[in-house]
Amino acid sequence: MEYVYAALILNETGEEINEENITGVLEAAGVDVEESRVKALVAALEDVDIEEAIDTAAAAPAAGAGAAAGSADDGGSDADADDGDDDDEADEAEAAEEEEDDDDGGEGLGELFG
Repeated sequence: MEYVYAALILNETGEEINEENITGVLEAAGVDVEESRVKALVAALEDVDIEEAIDTAAAAPAAGAGAAAGSADDGGSDADADDGDDDDEADEAEAAEEEEDDDDGGEGLGELFG
């Protein structure tokens, strides 16, 4: 992931994304640089418009959240109401699992610090 972050830093500062610059950013961050990974990243980003990719990625979660909210608000038919009940049960089951996970983590910390 550090390699991608290095490319994003170079893009943000207007520097050319090449092997030398990525290596410099990674070394400055204290990363043991693997030349093969740097070369692969530079090759993968050769024809990519990073700004466009960032905009597309930023828009994707918002579009998905809007679709989910829209379907939850519709609820006009019996079929939609039935689906909502199943979703509520699934959400409750997930919440219960998360609470169990949270409880386990807390006990471990309590034991660690006495």
